[in-house]
Amino acid sequence: NPAPICVLDEVDAPLDDANVERFCDLLDAMVAQTNTRYLIVTHNAVSMARMHRLFGVTMAEQGVSTLVSVDLETAEQLREAV
Repeated sequence: NPAPICVLDEVDAPLDDANVERFCDLLDAMVAQTNTRYLIVTHNAVSMARMHRLFGVTMAEQGVSTLVSVDLETAEQLREAV
């Protein structure tokens, strides 16, 4: 049985942009074939652009952290509506 969730931490860090694209294509294929959800920890802009949802932590004022979540499909629909 596949795991219900898989955490990948900075696995794309050593990759160049072409291989990051290949990595993201592989993730898309694995998502389509299984019910496993993937949590990707990354700072790579190419990887972040390919994800469905982004989570981040921001510190608007010293010592106060806030969790931020963006659904990229909804954000794209809102952008197109303008």
